[in-house]
This record gives sequence, C-alpha cells and structure tokens, in this order.
Amino acid sequence: MNQSKKDITLIGAGLVGSLLSIYLAKKGYRVNVYERRNDMRKSAGYAGRSINLALSDRGWKALTEIGIADDIKEIAIPMYGRFLHAIDGSTAYQPYGKEGQAIYSVSRAGINCTLMDLAEQHEQVKLHFEMRCSGVDLKNNIARFIDHAGKEHTVHADLIFGSDGAFSATRLTQQTNIDRFDYHQFYIDCGYKELTIPAGANGAFLMEKNALHIWPRGKYMMIALPNKDGSFTCTLFFPFEGQKSFAALQTREQVKAFFEAEFSDAVPLMPTLLDDFFNNPTSSLVTVKCFPWTVDDKLALIGDAAHAIVPFFGQGMNCGFEDCSVLNSLMDQYDTDWKKILSEYQYLRKPDGDAIADLAIGNFIEMRDLVADPMFLLRKKIEARFNEKYPEKWIPAYSMVTFSPQIRYSEALSKGKFQDKIMDEVMQLPDIREAGCH
Repeated sequence: MNQSKKDITLIGAGLVGSLLSIYLAKKGYRVNVYERRNDMRKSAGYAGRSINLALSDRGWKALTEIGIADDIKEIAIPMYGRFLHAIDGSTAYQPYGKEGQAIYSVSRAGINCTLMDLAEQHEQVKLHFEMRCSGVDLKNNIARFIDHAGKEHTVHADLIFGSDGAFSATRLTQQTNIDRFDYHQFYIDCGYKELTIPAGANGAFLMEKNALHIWPRGKYMMIALPNKDGSFTCTLFFPFEGQKSFAALQTREQVKAFFEAEFSDAVPLMPTLLDDFFNNPTSSLVTVKCFPWTVDDKLALIGDAAHAIVPFFGQGMNCGFEDCSVLNSLMDQYDTDWKKILSEYQYLRKPDGDAIADLAIGNFIEMRDLVADPMFLLRKKIEARFNEKYPEKWIPAYSMVTFSPQIRYSEALSKGKFQDKIMDEVMQLPDIREAGCH
C-alpha cells in the first residue's frame, strides 16, 4: 500500500459513513469515524425522527460485495408491492416488479446500529461520538471537532470523507473556501411526521406484512412500512401551510377529525395517534445538488453530503451505498492513486446523484396523486405488458431504478423520459381503455 494514504478520517457515522468504513478497512486502511451525535446503540432509540427505509437491489449489491448482506437481511422485511387504501375504505394491491421482486423495510436506527457493530469488528476502525465537526483545513488536511464538553480536537488525516448528511459541515467548508463551488438546495412544500401502528396481540401484524401501505390523497399521503416487532412505522407527508396542512391542525380535536375523515381505516389501528402527532417533530424535506464533490486527493463528499434527495423513490440510502460500491471498484482499478480514484468517482456519480434527485421528486407526484387513478393504473398495466413481450427493450422506470443496479440512475432517467413520450401517445389512442384490458 502507498504509505502516504494509510489514515482516513470519516466525518459522520450514519448509514453511508459506517458502510464506507467497512469498505476501507477491508482494503487495509486505518479509519477514524467522527460522529456529532451520541452512540445511538446506547440510547433509547430515535423514534419520531426518521422514516423507515426501503433497501433495494443497489443497496443489496453493495452489502453483498463486502459480505454483510446476511447480517442486514436479519433485520429486513420484504415488501412485494404497494397496498393502496382509498378514502372510502376500499383497498388495492400493485406489485412492484416481477414475481419475487421486493424492496425491504429496514429501521433507520436498526440498520445504522448493525453497520456500526460490523464496522467495529475491524480493529482498524474507531468510532468517536459526540464530536461535532467545526471545520476542515483543506491545505493541511486537518479536521477540527468540538466534543460534548466544548473542547476542540484537531485531527490530521491523509484523506477526509464528508459523510455527514444533508447539512454537511464538510461541504460548508468547501462552500466557503473553494472558488466557484456550486451549491443548490430546495425544499418541497410538504413536511413529514412519524406516527405508529403498534403490533397486535403476540406481535401480530394488523395489516398485510409484506407490503408498503399507501393512503394517497392528492396533495398529501400517509405511508406505513412494517417492522420486525409487528408494528408499522407510518409517515404523514403533508403541506406545511394551507387549508389542509400542519399549520391548520392545532388541536387534538382537529387532528382526530382530520384523520377520521381522511384515513378512517387506519385510525382504529393507531391508539397513540394524537400523542404521536403532537410529540413527534414535523420535519422538512430537502434536495441538495453541489459540485465539486472532491478536492484533489484530500477530500470527498459522499452520500447525502453530496446529493441529498427526498425519500419518495426509496433511494437515498441505496444511492449512498452505491457510492461506496463505485468507490470500491475504483480502488480495485487504481490501487492507491486517490487523485484518480476521487476524480473518476466524481465524474461517474455526479450525473447519477442529480438524476435520482429528479426521479425522486417525480415519484412523489406519482405516489400521492396517481397511484389510485384508473388511467394511470391502465398505463402501468400496458407498460408491464410491453416489458413481458420485449424485456430487453422496455423496462419500466421504477424497475430500472429499483431492481436494475446495472443501469445507472442517469440512464434510467433518460430512458424513462423516452418511454414516457411513447406512453403519452399510446394513452391518446382511441379505445385505449378497451384495448388495454385485453
């Protein structure tokens, strides 16, 4: 190994930072990971603060290639399709892909804790908690941290990775110190709040276990993902302001009346609804695009620090894990030439990060507005028929993103747009309703 690059500092011990530390340890590097939060494995959990995650083929590919997929499978539940709940109480089921294809529900805290445990199995990985990054000196490769007592620590590293999320302190250093650093963030007008459907007697699931449940209501929606203990983590995606919004629901009576009108089949399953609604925070949803991601062979952004996206394609974690996989293949290709590795990493991943950000916004509209629309369902049925007849020529955009890790996000976006144009024309054909049913 090139001795000049043996010590690597990761800023952020979230999902991507923890996974990257395992990749680097397996390549023989000494890795120190600094995390601003306390060790979640020793705390009471993070209920009320996160959305359950959907692990799909890109994420599994990354986990498999370093031999930890089986560890994660133990805490994951397969979801084979969407289970739709209409406002009149009727339900419908839409499979995600072909028979047997699934995305997997995982608790954010659960998978993060497991990845940290797996990282610490490598003696060259050290995790440091309650260490907030206060800045990075790019010239001297120094990261500065402030501990829980307010004491400053100066850490020198041969290479620094910023894996510290959407509001990255590492990225802020680049913004303030690099000329012509491009940075763009935007929020959608909806926020989210976590709610709960507890398990039934003896840990029984009170709804279909192997599905992602959606209550689509046009401008807003609620979803629910299963947990290993029989409960479901629900998330309400809801406008911040307006006639029906977080701002409009101020009393327990208002919240109760709203849920009974909009999600009547879920309310009997949610005994702690009102407490959850008022105790759990309302969080915002941001998209971040920036460039450059790297500085010579000194620093790189990865995961949400480089490309934060909204959660509606279930690809935030998967995209970050794929970053690690791409970096791993570049380490195989270029050995320890980090200037080449990081340059190629940025060249490959920047277009894909931008593409999945755009795809995720598009899927929000699909999930909340379209999944219950009869013409949309017919459109999807016709697309599935095309895929059956011409599997090499026509792959639905959802399947390209979710079940086809060999297809880049940027390629899925461009192919999806091309197929959408064709489908727009198909749906204008006379008697398409009758033709599509045969």
